Amino acid sequence: MTQALPALGADAEAEALSLESAPEAAPQAASSTKLFIEGAIGNASQRYLPESRNLGRASLDFSHSARLSPGLRAVISDRLDQIHPRDAGADETVNSLREAYLSWQPEGANTVLEFGRINLRYGPGYGYNPTDFFRDGSLRVLTTADPFALRENRLGSVMLRAQRLWTEGSLSLALSPKLADRPNPDGWSLDLGSTNHRDRALIALGSQFSQRVSSRVLVYKEDGRSPTLGANLTALLSDAATAHAEWTRGSEPDLLSRTLALPASKATRNRFVGGVTYTTLGKLSLTAEYQYNGFGLSQSSWSALGAAPATQLAYLREALRLQELAPRQAYLIYVTQKSLWLKNLDLSAYLRLNPGDHSRLAWVELRHHWPSFDVSLQLQQNMGRATSEFGILPDRRIVQVLGTYYF
Repeated sequence: MTQALPALGADAEAEALSLESAPEAAPQAASSTKLFIEGAIGNASQRYLPESRNLGRASLDFSHSARLSPGLRAVISDRLDQIHPRDAGADETVNSLREAYLSWQPEGANTVLEFGRINLRYGPGYGYNPTDFFRDGSLRVLTTADPFALRENRLGSVMLRAQRLWTEGSLSLALSPKLADRPNPDGWSLDLGSTNHRDRALIALGSQFSQRVSSRVLVYKEDGRSPTLGANLTALLSDAATAHAEWTRGSEPDLLSRTLALPASKATRNRFVGGVTYTTLGKLSLTAEYQYNGFGLSQSSWSALGAAPATQLAYLREALRLQELAPRQAYLIYVTQKSLWLKNLDLSAYLRLNPGDHSRLAWVELRHHWPSFDVSLQLQQNMGRATSEFGILPDRRIVQVLGTYYF
């Protein structure tokens, strides 16, 4: 299984211009089905063991949207993964019911009601999304280090969502109740304890100021904590450049206290992401992004944990589970190139840098497309000193070959 850091998903260029999550009322076809199977084999070189380990995976991914009657639509999205070797305490076969909900919008009306498990995604950030409030605990398995794929493969939360739409904006309210006390590791579980283990509510107001600028203001509240305020923004700077930003401010325990279950007092701090994407006429897209998490460890605090590497690893695992930024600050460079050398050969790559300890995570994918089949080669390298964020990870290098067949 791939070691990765928290983040998101969708096509890179489209995501930079989008502030939306699961369906924001648009005309729908009567029925839409997507189905693919994927197989992967690979090898991971170990940092602390002399021998490498072999990796294998088979996945079945299914999504379907159907109009049941005028104004009523049903959506289901599911993924089944067979993974070898399995993680400690996890099943080899894991099913993830990502979405299953009903959407009702009367013909010609501007009001939409949705109920069920909905994958509610907010924020234009590439590698970190402070305003994506429903991200924590939603990943059942990790099959890639690509943040966009992680965002697509996660579980949705059971909620009731109401939206009011108008020409230049929208207002939505999402209510997500507590349905279980703790996560369920059983591979066939709905795992409501990961997504619905507390009462939560989110209000989001979106505005389209012009064809070049979109924004969203959010207020999030969960049981036992004061409200968190958030905002995100995308702006078209030129025909080739776009900018994006996300910000939240709230009061909660820091990430280390949550990892160690310490009775720490809450602090009011900020999270922030800001970036610029430039796309050339040759289909090369380059994104530079700055990331900040006021609840993450500073470099001095991380270094102080150096005498307890088990605690450092537990901290990184908790950051990954919550899809949080582990260090206080980080940088991300994300690159895509369509038709690299060959017409249907695409390159995707990113480099994440921790400026505090200078450790890096590099990930590269080459993917060739045929009408119904893809073949891709993925390489991930974790680099840094033994006690750094990426230098402490057990896997030093991961190489995988994947084949995907689309029905």
